[in-house]
Amino acid sequence: MQRAELERSMHAAKGSPPIRWRIESGLVPYDVAVETMEREAAAIATGEADELVWLVEHPPLYTAGTSADGADLVDPDRFPVFQTGRGGEYTYHGPGQRVVYVMLDLKRRRQDVRAFVAALEEVVIETLAQMNVRGERREDRVGVWVRRPERPPLPDGSPAEDKIAAIGIRLRRWVSFHGLSLNVDPELDHFGGIVPCGIRGYGVTSLVDLGLPVTMSDVDFLLKGAFETVFGPVAELPPHGR
Repeated sequence: MQRAELERSMHAAKGSPPIRWRIESGLVPYDVAVETMEREAAAIATGEADELVWLVEHPPLYTAGTSADGADLVDPDRFPVFQTGRGGEYTYHGPGQRVVYVMLDLKRRRQDVRAFVAALEEVVIETLAQMNVRGERREDRVGVWVRRPERPPLPDGSPAEDKIAAIGIRLRRWVSFHGLSLNVDPELDHFGGIVPCGIRGYGVTSLVDLGLPVTMSDVDFLLKGAFETVFGPVAELPPHGR
């Protein structure tokens, strides 16, 4: 899908209220995040609340998606492990990683799961482009990837590349929850307790690992602009008490 077509398809109808945009302060426990998403998604589905994008950081933990293979949990005692209803396999969340929970009503936009995932990837790709980092999609691997030409190629001769952003979503009544995570400056060694997203042979990187001295606030500003381009206007809200 061409970028212009993608952007048109994911904007809500003209006159729709802006998406609520909330950046949470502090570390949010994972169970609290899931409870909040469930509550917000239900209210959005019934029309009682406007759509919401919620940006958080978590304490160190692993999550298992609906396709997770137990063999990919390499170090099960390292951090708490949460079973979750999102698609995908194992992933890590922790400080220094921006997690973006996206609660949108696709009935107001486009009822197409693949197009929605592509739109989330586009948000990350556009955000990275603003920092002169080329993020890329892969047909056989969900998420956003960056090439690492400074490293030897993989055994099959393909270029080395690392994952910088993961995507895992769930839909209920065509309202999305869960979303994406972008590595700003997490402890990359913490990914070693799992096979991230069940994909072997590839590494994980972050913006700081790529040599970019950016802060979370820098990244949030760029994410907001990219999100508005793809999904439409947002209205920034203060953090709220949980």
